[in-house]
Amino acid sequence: MSDIRTFEGLQIPAAGTYELDAAHKRVGFIARHLMVSKVRGQFAEATATITIGEDPLQSSVTAEIKAASVETGQVDRDNHLRTGDFFEAEKYPTIVFRSTGIKSHAGAEFVLDGELTIKDVTKPVELVVEFEGATTSPYGQSVFGFSASTEIDREDWGLTWNVALETGGVMIGKKIKIEIEGEAIRQAA
Repeated sequence: MSDIRTFEGLQIPAAGTYELDAAHKRVGFIARHLMVSKVRGQFAEATATITIGEDPLQSSVTAEIKAASVETGQVDRDNHLRTGDFFEAEKYPTIVFRSTGIKSHAGAEFVLDGELTIKDVTKPVELVVEFEGATTSPYGQSVFGFSASTEIDREDWGLTWNVALETGGVMIGKKIKIEIEGEAIRQAA
């Protein structure tokens, strides 16, 4: 059985269960700072199981992110993000995404509906997923690549800490852009 098949002109992976490759992933975010610049960060520890359906439009994903693995390149900020002002990582160690269906697709772009849980608050989100291709690695593994993005209002999940600026505005913007890049490897049946 081939590990790659054709779907609407795309070379896609065979049906099966795929795991996010820890060595080839980035779960990142961008937040506005002081109303004039952007701070980029990522979560170093994240896992995902992607089930590719016989009907590709019936595929699904579940992802878990370790809140304490947040990294922005600045230790004091990272430690603050782990506190009750933000992720409260000791009490809520895991951020979870579960897909609920594929809303639409055009070419290699798929719009994935899902639920994002942060600090025990679950809200719907929509991920725009770009399918990057499928191949067989030099080690004989079936692999596919993807990127995904969305924008959320952090206050919807109770992440409301902020500081008003004397000049107007706030220290941290409410809108957070989430960017995910990854490869997934087919698991043995």
